[in-house]
Amino acid sequence: MLVAFSVSPTTTDTPDGSVSEAVARAVRVVRDSGLPYETTSMFTTIEGEWDECMDVVKRACAAVAEVSPRVALVLKADIRPGWTGQMTAKVERVEARLRQAD
Repeated sequence: MLVAFSVSPTTTDTPDGSVSEAVARAVRVVRDSGLPYETTSMFTTIEGEWDECMDVVKRACAAVAEVSPRVALVLKADIRPGWTGQMTAKVERVEARLRQAD
């Protein structure tokens, strides 16, 4: 399965409202998990089995909760048993379609 999620504190003490320090804690959990992942400006996507993905999301939320009394989580999942490598394969299929249209 693919899980795209965004976790961040809902409060911050930084004058500019930045949440990057707390988000970095969450991304560290993802990196340490060993699962394939991609981090973009808005979401981190991980690929794995249901239990391992949900465990990473839970631990990422806990990492943010260490620095904030309130945590926000947005999560989207593509549950497709038996398929792997879809984080890149899905994009490659779309790119191939775009090349066909050119």
